Amino acid sequence: MKRISAAIAPVAAILAVLSSAPAQAADSKEDSCKYQGQVMAAVQAARMDRVKQEKVEEVILASDPAWPEQYSKAIPQLTEHVYGMKRRDLRNADLGAIFEQQCLENWDQIQAMKKQLKSN
Repeated sequence: MKRISAAIAPVAAILAVLSSAPAQAADSKEDSCKYQGQVMAAVQAARMDRVKQEKVEEVILASDPAWPEQYSKAIPQLTEHVYGMKRRDLRNADLGAIFEQQCLENWDQIQAMKKQLKSN
């Protein structure tokens, strides 16, 4: 599990990308993090199902995901990250849950980064 946590740590930048997407007014912190976790879980599932990296976005979007459309913009960045990991390290990990938890824990920092990016 230590390897997974270390591998997810660089995802703060991806969280910032996700959070900078125009969110709907109804997207609370909890909803936003939930959707982000769902996107990560879908990418992990594609990796475990041996979907070719260049087809991940197409396959996920064809499945008509339940999250709002703007969250799909993160699929390429998450795909690059997840496909850089070894499948054996992904077998017993729930990246969606880990990602959602990290999002919730780092929400204030992410929002501060988002404001800083907007002001530059």
